[in-house]
Amino acid sequence: MAQCDVLCLFDVDGTLTAARQKVSKEMAEFLQELRKKVKVGVVGGSDFEKIKEQLGDDVVEQFDYVFAENGLVAYKDGKFLCKQSIHAHLGEDLLQDIINYCLSYIAKLKLPKKRGTFVEFRNGMLNVSPIGRNCTQEERIEFYELDKKEQFRDKFVAELQREFAGRGLTFSIGGQISFDVFPTGWDKTFCLGILENEGFSKIYFFGDKTMPGGNDYEIYTDSRTIGHSVTSPEETRTICKELFFQ
Repeated sequence: MAQCDVLCLFDVDGTLTAARQKVSKEMAEFLQELRKKVKVGVVGGSDFEKIKEQLGDDVVEQFDYVFAENGLVAYKDGKFLCKQSIHAHLGEDLLQDIINYCLSYIAKLKLPKKRGTFVEFRNGMLNVSPIGRNCTQEERIEFYELDKKEQFRDKFVAELQREFAGRGLTFSIGGQISFDVFPTGWDKTFCLGILENEGFSKIYFFGDKTMPGGNDYEIYTDSRTIGHSVTSPEETRTICKELFFQ
């Protein structure tokens, strides 16, 4: 008999699948067995299309809840639930202030190379790249190595934090050439706000990037979840078997 008031919520990369890989047949079948015991959901930082690539085109039928972009795009019981956007949340004026500041800052920055798409507008964030996202792989590596010494991105973020202090923004450096700007709280804990009225007595979370600075850290340490840190899909399965199949 399934426990309808218990939810198992899974990260995707490194938790249900190998990084950027498709879910294995064994894991997919196990998750359907788990659904007979508890409700099952997935929360990924990627957009919905990337989650479909990894978990299947029928992902919204295979999970009770699907949260893409940390929950900014949400599905429940196979149906679209809600969508939030940075534009609707921050408003055009603040967005333009941030974009204009970034472009002005980049215009004064002297780098070995500059390419195109310095500010990429996404559903849930702005992605800012001093070199530009159109750089080649070689130019990307060159910038990354130089950035480790010169700290272009760290200095840029520090300026933004000063300029936009108190505006409810978070600046997160990741990858090799860029950093993200998004409303504070729009990490994976965003989906917990959606789940608050769903009547769960327990929400178990499983993720692999649970250390400070990792994108599972906030939801893993949140008081609303029972966090489990894993290192592979195999470990995820082992812990779930111990919790729900004994």
